[in-house]
Amino acid sequence: MLLSIISIVLNFAGALGLLLFGMDMLSAGIQKGAGKSLQKLLGMISSNRFTAVLTGVLVTAIIQSSGATTVMVVSFVNAEILSLTQAIGIIFGANIGTTVTAWIVSLFGFNFSISSVAIPIFGIGFAMKFLKKWKVHNYADVFMGFGLLFWGLDLLKGTLSLDAGSMIFLQKFAGLGIWGIIVSVIIGAVLTALVHSSSAITAIVITLATLNADCFPWEIAAALVLGSNIGSTVDAVLSAMGANINAKRTAVVHVGFNVLGTVIALILFRPFLSLVDFIIPGLPKDNMSAHIAMLHTVFNVCATLLFLPFVNQIAGLVTKIVKESGKYDDKHYRLPAITPVMHSSVDLYTVQMEREIGRMAGHVMIMLDEVAACLSNHNKKSVEEIKAFVSSQENYVDEMNEAITPFLVKCTRMSSANHDNRVQLSKMMQITDGLESLSDECCAVMHTVAKYIGSKGLDIKSESFAKIVSYMNQVHDFFEYVSQHIVLGLTEGELEFSSSIEEEIDRTQKVLKKMSRKRIESGENVKTELQYIDIVRRIEKAGDCIYGIAKVL
Repeated sequence: MLLSIISIVLNFAGALGLLLFGMDMLSAGIQKGAGKSLQKLLGMISSNRFTAVLTGVLVTAIIQSSGATTVMVVSFVNAEILSLTQAIGIIFGANIGTTVTAWIVSLFGFNFSISSVAIPIFGIGFAMKFLKKWKVHNYADVFMGFGLLFWGLDLLKGTLSLDAGSMIFLQKFAGLGIWGIIVSVIIGAVLTALVHSSSAITAIVITLATLNADCFPWEIAAALVLGSNIGSTVDAVLSAMGANINAKRTAVVHVGFNVLGTVIALILFRPFLSLVDFIIPGLPKDNMSAHIAMLHTVFNVCATLLFLPFVNQIAGLVTKIVKESGKYDDKHYRLPAITPVMHSSVDLYTVQMEREIGRMAGHVMIMLDEVAACLSNHNKKSVEEIKAFVSSQENYVDEMNEAITPFLVKCTRMSSANHDNRVQLSKMMQITDGLESLSDECCAVMHTVAKYIGSKGLDIKSESFAKIVSYMNQVHDFFEYVSQHIVLGLTEGELEFSSSIEEEIDRTQKVLKKMSRKRIESGENVKTELQYIDIVRRIEKAGDCIYGIAKVL
C-alpha cells in the first residue's frame, strides 16, 4: 500500500514537472521568437483602458503566462514606460488571457489521444533548432514546449484517475458548506503560489475533476480555480520587491483585483455557478472540463467588466494607500529595473537598458557642456563650482556603470537569450564602459583646465586659449553626433564619417602640441605650456573614447 502511494506521488510529481517545464519552454520560446514585438506592443499602449485590456488579453494568450505578462508590466511601470492606469488595464486583460490554457486542456486533453501527437510535435521543434538559415530556430522551443505540455497532461491523466475511496475527503469538504469552499480557495491559492502557475493548477483541477467526475464535487473544483487566481499574483509581488513606488502600486492593484473579485464571487457563489451551468448545458459532472474552463473565463471577464469603469478611481485609491516612503535621493543612481526573471523575455530588459544607457549618455553630455562652457567663459559659475559639479556627474556615471553592467551580465545568462540577444547585450556593455571612460576623461579635462586657468599671468583671451576652446567644441560636437545614434546604431557611411572626424581630432592635437612646444622655445612659461599640452592630450583621449563608442555602434 505504501509503495503504491509513493509511486502515485512520484508519478504525479514527474507529470507536474513535465507540464510546468513544457509551459515554461512554450512561454520562453514565444518570447524568444517574438519578444521584442511584444515589448513594443506593451510600450506603445495608449491611455485608452479598452485598448490596454485587449493588449493584456492578446499578449497573455500568446505567451501562455499571465505571470510573464505581469512581470513585463511591473518592469515597464518601474522603468516609467507605462503609467499606473495603463498597467491596470493590461493586468485586467492578462487575467482574461490566462484562461486560454484552461480551454486548451478542456478541448484537447480529453477528446483524443494527446500522447500520439506530443512526441511528433516535440520532434518537429527539435529539428527546427538546426534550421538557423531560415531563422525559425528561435521558435523551436514553442513546438517542444507544446509537446512537453501535451505529454505532461497525458501523464497527469494516468496519475489522477483515482478510485472513489481516495476521493472521499473531497466529499467531506463539500459537506462543510461555505467553510469547505473557503478552505478550497485557500488551498488553490497556496498551490498556485508554490508552482507559480495558475494555468498549471487549473489544468490539474480540470484533469482531476473530469477523470473523477462522479466523486469530485463541482463546488470544490470551482473554489480551487477561484483560489488559483489569488495565488497567481505571487509573481507581481515578487517582481515589485525593490522596485519604485508605482511598480509596487501595480502589484497591489493586481493582488487587490484578484482577491476582491474572488470575494465577490464567493458572496454570489451559487448564482455564479448557476450562470456557468446556464452557459454550458447539462450537468457539471457530464462535462466537467468545459464547466471549469467556462467558470475560469466568466470569472475573469465579469471581474474585468465590473472594475474597468473605475480604473482612474482605483489608481487614485492605491496611490493613497501605498504612499511614498521618502524623497528619492537623486545624488545617487538607482537602477530602475527589476532583477531578471528567468522565464521572461530578454527583450523586456534590453528595452529598459537602452533607455538607461541613453540617460547615461545624457549625463556625459552635460559634463561636456559644462567643460565647453567653462572654456568659452559662457558660464557664470566659478571654475571651482564647475569642477565640483563635473566631478559629481562623473561619480554618478560611475554608479550607473556599476549597476547597469552586472544587470546586463545577468541578462546574458537568461535561458530566453538567443545569439542575437547576447551580441546586443555585449555591445551595450561596451557602450556603457565607453561612456564611463569618457566621463573619466571629461573629469580629467576639467581638473586640468582648472589648474591651467588658475595659473598666474594667463591670458584666457589669447589666441592659444581660443584654439583649446575650438578643439573642445570639436570633440563636443563629435559626441553629440554619436550620442544621437546610440539606440539605432551607425550605418557604414556614418561610421566612416565618424572615423574622419576622429582623424581630424588627432591632426588638431598634433598641431596644437607643436605650437605649444614652439612657445616654450620662444620663452613662454614652461609649466603653463605643459598644462596646455596636458589639456590637449586629454581632450584627444576623450575623442578616442567617443570613436570607440562609435565603432561598437
